[in-house]
Amino acid sequence: MNEELEAAALVDQDQNLSIDVFVLARLAVTLAFLSAAILISKPFLPALTWALVLAVVFIAPHRLLERFLPPSLAAAASMLIVGLVVVGPLLLVIERLVSEAAAGVDYVQKAVQQGDWQTMLDGHPWLGGFQSWIARRFDLQATFSQLGGFVTNMAANFLRASTGQIITTLLAFYLLFFFLRDRAVALQTLARLSPFSNIETGKIIVRVRDTIHAILFGTLAVAALQGLLGGFMFWVLDFNSPVLWGLIMGLVSIVPVLGSFIIWIPATIYLLIEDRWVEAIILGLWGGVVISSIDNLVRPLLIGDSLRLHTVPAFIAMLGGLQLFGASGIVLGPIVMALSPLLLEFWRRRVGPDQPA
Repeated sequence: MNEELEAAALVDQDQNLSIDVFVLARLAVTLAFLSAAILISKPFLPALTWALVLAVVFIAPHRLLERFLPPSLAAAASMLIVGLVVVGPLLLVIERLVSEAAAGVDYVQKAVQQGDWQTMLDGHPWLGGFQSWIARRFDLQATFSQLGGFVTNMAANFLRASTGQIITTLLAFYLLFFFLRDRAVALQTLARLSPFSNIETGKIIVRVRDTIHAILFGTLAVAALQGLLGGFMFWVLDFNSPVLWGLIMGLVSIVPVLGSFIIWIPATIYLLIEDRWVEAIILGLWGGVVISSIDNLVRPLLIGDSLRLHTVPAFIAMLGGLQLFGASGIVLGPIVMALSPLLLEFWRRRVGPDQPA
């Protein structure tokens, strides 16, 4: 009798072991296919990210269009409106920056060729040591005569890099069309395939939406503040069109890889060449201390407050996201940081407060 019970126990143990092996096999196959799907989708991650951001931001106007137009036509109209709102100002900024960069290079070359740089140094005896150091190590005329070629090559490299950005932008708008038109089907599919309950999946979707809104609010607030402060200082220092330059500084500060420094640093150099040393020091300190600190301090504070996150994890989320995901990390980093505690909360509730994790 005992032998029969032991044999039955061994059979049950073998069956349980077989079941565990098959579960692990199915899990391994599933993870392999999911990993392959992630690797396949990785090149399209920036386009997917910006398409999602645009869909979340412009969903309210799109719903108004859906009241009067069929789904496909409403999505196409929304995509066209978003393109005009987003791409139009971007093209204006690029055109202005390119024209000003070309004019600046021409100005510097003429100033060096006519000896204005040397005259400026001669007018300040206390710069004698600096002047002799420059004279021994650099040929300013030869250096600045090559500046035009350097800027031309840099512009060519920028255009080549911009080709990839243009493709990403086109893909984002292509995906935006389907995100708007088929959003209901996508949300239903996500809820059906999610390993979490419908309530938990809904909370995840809401958290992603709130995170995107927080990022947008923080980014626009910081851009407006940087543009206002930069335009104010340009007005104080009597630059031409301070309102326009403030607007451009605000717009370029929205782009993660750029920033308002591409405006105030050349302006500082211009003031140095014009022998306006005090004003150059003021602008350099204003840009380096006041304007730059806003991006590193105010943005994490605003985003963290909106997401009920501490400033430190919000700061890490943005900088770490940029390092890990590139430009789209400004969105993906905070999303990951905001979802992590929510997912841990789900697991904690499943385990129970008195059960070991």
